[in-house]
Amino acid sequence: MVIIGIDPHKATHTAVAVDEHEIVLGKLEVRSTREQRDRLLRWAARFDERTWAVESAGGLGELLARQLVDAGEHVIDVPPTLSARVRLWGSGKSSKNDPNDARSTAIAGLRHPRLRVAGVDDHATAIRLLVDRHHDLGRLRTQSVCRLHRLLCTLTPGGHPRRMSADQAERMLATIPAATAVEATRKQRALELLGDVRRLDDEIALSKRRVVAAVDEADTTSPSSTASAPSSPGSSSATLVMCAGSRLAIISPATTPPHRSKHPADRRSGIGSTPAGTG
Repeated sequence: MVIIGIDPHKATHTAVAVDEHEIVLGKLEVRSTREQRDRLLRWAARFDERTWAVESAGGLGELLARQLVDAGEHVIDVPPTLSARVRLWGSGKSSKNDPNDARSTAIAGLRHPRLRVAGVDDHATAIRLLVDRHHDLGRLRTQSVCRLHRLLCTLTPGGHPRRMSADQAERMLATIPAATAVEATRKQRALELLGDVRRLDDEIALSKRRVVAAVDEADTTSPSSTASAPSSPGSSSATLVMCAGSRLAIISPATTPPHRSKHPADRRSGIGSTPAGTG
């Protein structure tokens, strides 16, 4: 058995092949081009029984891992933290460079049998992309809310409530005079941030509907892939989809997420915290 470790980068990929005794059998560096997969396969053709260990096959190495899987190769995903641990604990190979990183990735794939096997893209991949977008929108909303709070503190001498709705913030801004050019600019900036919050609220609501629709479609097309969800498709079988690494957990309407706040101000219209749907 030969394990080929891949250290992927934006411009180049480094491959190192090791046997079951961790002896290096070959090295190759290829540029990130359309021919990258073909060059790697031609180089690895001499190894009959081979497994590809790609560092961060769900991140920077996702494209290369998917290309290898499409070619019928067996590919496993090695977390960067695991390959870094192998490199640091190795004897004589602790310096950080691409060949050592690729070798450490190969050894990690050789010694850890429970690593995730990269597969062909399916409906779960589409759901994961939608969930990532949902989380990104939540983070953008939190940034806008924090900046709006900071500006409100500079515009209101008496301060403002820690939690308020978007409508309350708009009414507060309407009562603040803009006596100077600086105050007028701050007020205008606060109104722009308030508009960002409301726009992101709409996008978050739309994103959540897209996630739920995708999960319902997965229930219909491949029930076995969402065994944890209720069996009746299209009936709001999943109100929240959480992405944890490479695994999707589907929570039914009867289940309350443990991190969801029950405070009235934590609803979608509030600007004091992230909306409940973005968790």
